[in-house]
Amino acid sequence: MKSKKLRILNYTIAAAVFLTTAFLYPKLPDQIPTNWGFDGVTHYSSRSTIWIIAGMSPLFALFFDIMPYLDPRQKNYQKFIGFYDSFCVGMQLFLAVVTGIILRESFFPGQIHTAKIIFFMLSIMFLFIGNYMPKIQSNFYVGIKNPWTLSSDQVWRKTHRLGGKLYAGCGILTLLSSLLFSDRLTGIFLMVLVIGSTIIICLASWLWWRKESA
Repeated sequence: MKSKKLRILNYTIAAAVFLTTAFLYPKLPDQIPTNWGFDGVTHYSSRSTIWIIAGMSPLFALFFDIMPYLDPRQKNYQKFIGFYDSFCVGMQLFLAVVTGIILRESFFPGQIHTAKIIFFMLSIMFLFIGNYMPKIQSNFYVGIKNPWTLSSDQVWRKTHRLGGKLYAGCGILTLLSSLLFSDRLTGIFLMVLVIGSTIIICLASWLWWRKESA
């Protein structure tokens, strides 16, 4: 059963992000920072771009509620509903922080180290996902979904145990890298980690499925 408190929190965060953006929007400059490159260069866009980020919060809140009911394997969600509800709230918090960074940098540019904050949030996200990934049961929307994991519950479980370890490792290594190296190196390192982990996960799931089907 879904946690009513977490569902309410999910919508509350989304509403707070949307209403705060609506309140501050008339005061925003014509050009606002929307992207920070690993090279330290800040890229600007029209202030209306803020609605793309702020608008995602209520859309995600609604989509997260509807998604399990559209899944043919919706009964499996009850087996990891705690993670699912927490993940929904986590995504809302992530979007709220991103929106907050854009708004703050629009009014007070250069006062915070944006890249460090983003890397920290990504590290926490990977650690959280990695810790709970082995608990995710087979479904069509959440987790590592490819033809081999969706074809076998056993392959699904093995793949998600491996994925949990690899993505948790991505979180730890990204956090350490952000503390020790430049933003550019950390960004490149993160991409290599994520792409490499994803390739290993997909290859492993195929090999397990092939062995099981032999």
